[in-house]
Amino acid sequence: MQVVTTAGHGGHGKSALVRALTGTEPGEPGAWTELPSGRRVAFVDVPGDERSVPAMLAGAAPAPAVLLAVAADEGWMAQTREHLDALGALGVRSGVLAVTKADAADPKLALRLIRERLSGTALRGVEAVAVSAVTGAGMDELAAALDRLTGRLPVPDPAAPVRLWVDRAFTAGRQTVVTGTLGAGTIAVGDELLLMPAGEHVRVRTIGCAGEPRESVGGVSRVVLTLRDAGRVGAGMALVTPGAWTHTTSVDVRTRFGEASGRLARRLTLHVGSAAVPVRLRPLGPDTARLTLNTRLALHLGDTGVLRDPERRSIAGVSVLDVRPPTLVRRGAGAARARELASWPDRPDGTIVLRRHGVLRRSELSLMGCAPPPEAVALNGEWVADPAHWRSLFDRLAEETSRHAAASPRAPGIPLETVRLRLGLPARQLVTALVRPPLRVAAGRVYGPVPAPAEESGPAAAPPPTAVAATPPPPPPPWADGVRRLQADLAEAPFEPPTAERLEELGLTGEVLAGAERAGAVLRIADDDGDIVLLPGADREALRVLSGLPQPFTPAQAGDALAAGRRVAVALLRHLDRLGLTERRPS
Repeated sequence: MQVVTTAGHGGHGKSALVRALTGTEPGEPGAWTELPSGRRVAFVDVPGDERSVPAMLAGAAPAPAVLLAVAADEGWMAQTREHLDALGALGVRSGVLAVTKADAADPKLALRLIRERLSGTALRGVEAVAVSAVTGAGMDELAAALDRLTGRLPVPDPAAPVRLWVDRAFTAGRQTVVTGTLGAGTIAVGDELLLMPAGEHVRVRTIGCAGEPRESVGGVSRVVLTLRDAGRVGAGMALVTPGAWTHTTSVDVRTRFGEASGRLARRLTLHVGSAAVPVRLRPLGPDTARLTLNTRLALHLGDTGVLRDPERRSIAGVSVLDVRPPTLVRRGAGAARARELASWPDRPDGTIVLRRHGVLRRSELSLMGCAPPPEAVALNGEWVADPAHWRSLFDRLAEETSRHAAASPRAPGIPLETVRLRLGLPARQLVTALVRPPLRVAAGRVYGPVPAPAEESGPAAAPPPTAVAATPPPPPPPWADGVRRLQADLAEAPFEPPTAERLEELGLTGEVLAGAERAGAVLRIADDDGDIVLLPGADREALRVLSGLPQPFTPAQAGDALAAGRRVAVALLRHLDRLGLTERRPS
């Protein structure tokens, strides 16, 4: 099955065409027909009045093609143009033009004028058919044109992750029925999906498609799902495959259609799928911007949407360049980010993403909608690295070990955690993977090459010793065991610091704790009620989480996002403020 959306000015016969083609009232989930070839097509019929653009965007966004209706007796109208602009912003390039009401006026003149309007747009070459829903003239030709259209549309991947944008929903008792367009992937009875942005797991009880019950259905299809105990479900929500999408409130985008990013309003509505989300826009370059969303969306790189300014009735198409954008807190960071994004395509691939991040888990790439590039360095099965970045990290590590050995000849090794922090690696196991001869790891430290003995010449040279005893590895530092147990304590709750009593049990007090802090094995934040001790890197992880919140945010909101108490949230915010990574704004 394929899905086609209608578009056009109100009263130009969109609904009449759907009724004539399907025998079903427009707007019903079962509005579909079988075409001459046996292929099936379903229709999403959208309203055409001047206040209907949000509804039109919600219906058209998941559909790959359009049936554009223009009446022969009225011709091109304001909403025709607005719908065409919306389709251009969404990137819809396939469709059929129906010159309707051919019984009321000569369609040839209208068609010539419509062709002029379509020139220069993505729909300039679409097949056109003159029809009359009243007399039935041209309806067979329209069905044949739709048949040719659906035969040209790409077949989506049935194994792709599911994202079903909900455009209708109602609940009766414990049962919820939702309707939407499945763009790709497969849904089967019994599947567990994640309802976004609620974050609730729901299970599919029944599936309907083309008026028939199904055990499974693949995209592209109009589907009706029955869910049990789903809670509140409304239009604009999405059912997605768990663990397959990035849930984000901040994205970097490229404007592909309409006005330059700098001329857009700073507060807009982002239409993605059937969702309409208020956003705050920060221009970066001429065609790039940072969007801060007021709710989480499940997105992949390359997703397309529309920015709309309801007051000016202007729109701009956007494509998502980054679903995990970096924070922009340093002076000049926005300009530097704009230069970086300028060379990116509208749909970045794994090579570009890995080049930016340096090192990522394979699962993180998958969440962004990317596959690891073939040239990536595979690390411990779970991680992959950009080759150039990995080589530069090794060079930096060699320099660090040499510098450290020269400064501390009696303790030449660098603790693994210190190396991880200095190199900005997300996991300590990556330090071990980075080490190769002549570097080595022993007793939790990284050592540089063993210096060769100085050569002497001449008769005064002493004879070489007959044997050299191997230097035993240094003993572990006194804080090593306590830090290891602290890591276990904080594994599930990284922002719940141990109490003073627990620190005493771990042996992390006084000079031992100070030594662990100097070695970079713990993060200690001063607080009026006593020190807060966390694992190293917790502040950077907190910054990553907080950057995903709608800005600005309150300490209470920060605590909720970090799953931390107010004391810890406030201490972390003060710490990040001292580092210059956040800024306070008066309430």
